[in-house]
Amino acid sequence: MAFTYFFRDMSALQAIKGHVIPRLRSYRYIWVWDAGCAMGPEPYSLAIIFREALGYYGFKRVKIFATDLDEENRRFGQIIAKAIYPEQSVKRIPRELLNKYFINKGSGLYRISDELKRCIVFQRHNLRSLEPVRTNFGLIVCKNVLLHFKERERIDIIKMFHQCLIPGGFFVTEQTQQLPMELSNLFMRVLPNVQLFQKLQ
Repeated sequence: MAFTYFFRDMSALQAIKGHVIPRLRSYRYIWVWDAGCAMGPEPYSLAIIFREALGYYGFKRVKIFATDLDEENRRFGQIIAKAIYPEQSVKRIPRELLNKYFINKGSGLYRISDELKRCIVFQRHNLRSLEPVRTNFGLIVCKNVLLHFKERERIDIIKMFHQCLIPGGFFVTEQTQQLPMELSNLFMRVLPNVQLFQKLQ
């Protein structure tokens, strides 16, 4: 499990900003599941997008559950909790957002603000268990993980995601992953150029 970088998939983040958050902003609580969070840049990138869209008070309603299995590196929970990242991983963040949400610790290290840290709940989780970390998610993001599973496993995992989404909730996956045809009756594709899907009733 290697370090990834912030704002890695801008097209997906822009789709979430433009199509997901406007649908979720009226909810009392907004729960997001980032399944396969690696070292944390993706859930923290999501947190920045939600914070920018919802403002200080609206962002208090957001909770992001960041999960991963991490069989080899037992430190990744500590890394997410400390939220200190090397300069290389923050290079794609627009300068105004970097200055707003990160503290330059020197020696090429940046620490994320406490406001963003508070909205992330980290836990280890095995997707093969087919047990969600909770239900009533408005958004589930799962990238760089499903390609490691067999087709049948992918189908079962996405069905589990579907079941724990709120009515009309959203699912985002890797650009290289296609939604299995068997699941076409469960989701509607929102945009042609992003793997963003909305739960069908």
